[in-house]
Amino acid sequence: MPKGIYPVPTPVNEPIKSYKAGSPEKIALKAAVAQMRSEELDVPMYIGAEKVTTDDKVRMAPPYDHQHTLGYFNRGDADHVEQAINAALGAKDAWQSLSWEHRASIFLKAADLLAGPYRAKINAATMLGQSKNAFQAEIDSACELIDFLRFNVHFMTQIYSQQPISSPGMWNRLEYRPLEGFIFAITPFNFTAIAGNLSAAPAMMGNTIVWKPADTQIYSAQVIMEVFKEAGLPDGVINLIYTDGPVAGDVVFNHRDFAGLHFTGSTAVFQQLWKTIGENVTKYRTYPRIVGETGGKDFIIAHKSANPKAVATGIVRGAFEFQGQKCSAASRAYIPQNIWDETKAKVLSDLDTITVGSPEDFTNFVNAVIDERAFDKISGYIDKIKASDHAEIIAGGGYDKSKGYFIEPTVVVTKDPMFLTMCEEIFGPVITIYVYHPEHFEEALELVDKTSDYALTGAIFSDDRYAIELATKKLQNAAGNFYINDKPTGAVVAQQPFGGARGSGTNDKAGSVLNLLRWVSPRTIKETFDAPHDYRYPFLEEK
Repeated sequence: MPKGIYPVPTPVNEPIKSYKAGSPEKIALKAAVAQMRSEELDVPMYIGAEKVTTDDKVRMAPPYDHQHTLGYFNRGDADHVEQAINAALGAKDAWQSLSWEHRASIFLKAADLLAGPYRAKINAATMLGQSKNAFQAEIDSACELIDFLRFNVHFMTQIYSQQPISSPGMWNRLEYRPLEGFIFAITPFNFTAIAGNLSAAPAMMGNTIVWKPADTQIYSAQVIMEVFKEAGLPDGVINLIYTDGPVAGDVVFNHRDFAGLHFTGSTAVFQQLWKTIGENVTKYRTYPRIVGETGGKDFIIAHKSANPKAVATGIVRGAFEFQGQKCSAASRAYIPQNIWDETKAKVLSDLDTITVGSPEDFTNFVNAVIDERAFDKISGYIDKIKASDHAEIIAGGGYDKSKGYFIEPTVVVTKDPMFLTMCEEIFGPVITIYVYHPEHFEEALELVDKTSDYALTGAIFSDDRYAIELATKKLQNAAGNFYINDKPTGAVVAQQPFGGARGSGTNDKAGSVLNLLRWVSPRTIKETFDAPHDYRYPFLEEK
């Protein structure tokens, strides 16, 4: 237990910069993109105090210009995983003994570095490596990661200050210990902020980390490590490795000191990892904490009272920002017949103004999907839709990977509420719409709830408060983040803590105190000031 709790000022969410023409931030970002694009990096792993390179160099390229080489990362093997674990365990005693204020200070400094001198660099890396436009990079790799770091310090002090009551003659207290062992963080391609938070949140609570990012996010991951190191993070606290998943898993999940998994990725992978951990549970010193956020089949449902323009904007933004590659992206919608024509006209009108191309051209709203594997999967779904008699593409449907992995924003309409693309996760710029009878709203809600095994995000559009309440109750378990008259994307740290249940994860709410609680193991301490000297209680006395 820290000797004193000195509450930090409650943080405010990092303001989003506009990047309008001629603004200082736009000038700086364009310069950073040009500079980084002109370089060819050799990205090392970070293991303990070492920057580790290997003979296995893996090429990195922008998804929107896959002929261009950004550099190479150094692929590791099982020995590097062992080294990273040993480095994490070797750093553990000193790190967990460091007073909480000094751990907090490191991450607060990292936030300030991201907000200042590293803002253009982290955003440029996310644009180049993950094909995000300037706005999507800004709200992710700058603002959200800054918010995670600052608010988690605030949440940490809240946890430490929660103490039990004490009766006269004693003092009770809770010591919030880090977990006994190391934490394995597996992070996805789609959010730079998630990658930073999944490694930093457990570290802030005194844990040490082995971090394996997605190959397609390594370009920005190495900037995060650069920031952490400049902020003063000691060697071995966070160890960044680039190994194949099965290679890392075979070492990590057989290690006695494996203490926790912090994961964002696919449902299938998470379920396999959970199964492996369960099968190996007798090998571990403690029961590992398993925290995961996985897939989604996120929905929009409109009531007959909804504003068609608001619904259409929710569809366009919710489905097509960052090419539909947000975990929260809308991929199915249920629209009543009475507002469908106006909603459809607005969606089609908006899509006519959207251009697809490089994020280096700031006029492009939609950019490339992350890699060829994703491109082939998404385009495969589009081909199945085109061949089907049960659905119709009313916008988009084109794709081209000759220069970059570009797929047009695609709107599908079906008369079958259980059509393939109403049910299966696609993770791309495709939304399928089912038009229902306006008097069958409650039946539509039941469809929403029963169609998918996922329960991540969802939205209700309505100007009828009774309909909103009905949807909120009927869809209680259908989404961990539920939005009223807004798109189902764009959760903000400390405002909309993020996470879902069912097939979408453990719902441990990143961006809240709930997530940090998973990375501590409380110890209760009772101190008695005047210890009894006789075992006898008063009831034993004779009259």
